[in-house]
Amino acid sequence: MSCWMPGCPALSMCRGLATLPITCLERAKDLKTRLGILLHKPELGHGIGTSSKLQLGSRRRDSSREVLEWRESFDQLLKSKSGVTAFHTFLKTEFSEENLDFWLACEDFKKTRSKTKLASKANRIFEEFVQNEAPREVNIDHETREITRKNLSGATSACFNEAQAKTRTLMEKDSYPRFLKSASYQDMTKQATSRGISKRSHT
Repeated sequence: MSCWMPGCPALSMCRGLATLPITCLERAKDLKTRLGILLHKPELGHGIGTSSKLQLGSRRRDSSREVLEWRESFDQLLKSKSGVTAFHTFLKTEFSEENLDFWLACEDFKKTRSKTKLASKANRIFEEFVQNEAPREVNIDHETREITRKNLSGATSACFNEAQAKTRTLMEKDSYPRFLKSASYQDMTKQATSRGISKRSHT
C-alpha cells in the first residue's frame, strides 16, 4: 500500500519505521524467522508420529512372532519375558505357580557372586520352596530334597541344580502342554496369526 497524501496512515507508518533504530528492525526480522520455524513444527511432528507408528507396528510384528515361537519348545517360552509372564498367569489358575517361581529364583540365585549373599539366599530359597511343609513347597521327591539340604552346608551357585531340573521337567511335561491348549494361549495365537495374515495382505 502506498500513498503520498498528507495524513495518510501508510506514510506515517513508513516514517515511523524509518525512525526506528537498526537493532529494533533486526529483532523484528529475527522474530519473523522464529515464527516461520514454529509454523513448520506441525510438519515435523507429523514425521515423528509416522516414525513412532512404524516402530509400534514393528514391535507388534515381533511380539506376534514371539507368541507363535512359544509352542516350538519350552525353552523358547522360558527365553521370552512375556512368555514367562503369560505362563505364570496360567499357572496361577492351576495353583501351581510356585514351580515357576522356584525356577526363576534359582536362575537369579546362580547370578549371585558374593559368598555371604549366596549362603543367605540359598537358605531363604530352601525355606520358601524346598523343605517339608515350606510355604510354597515344590513337588520334588524326598531324595532330591535331601541332596539339596546337604548342598546348603557349602552353598555354591549349583546347589539347587538337581531340584531346579526336576521342577523344570515337571513343568515341561505337565503344565506346558496344558498351557498350549489353554483358551488364553489359543486366543493369543489367533491374534498373532491374524496380524501375520494382515501384514502379508498389505505387502
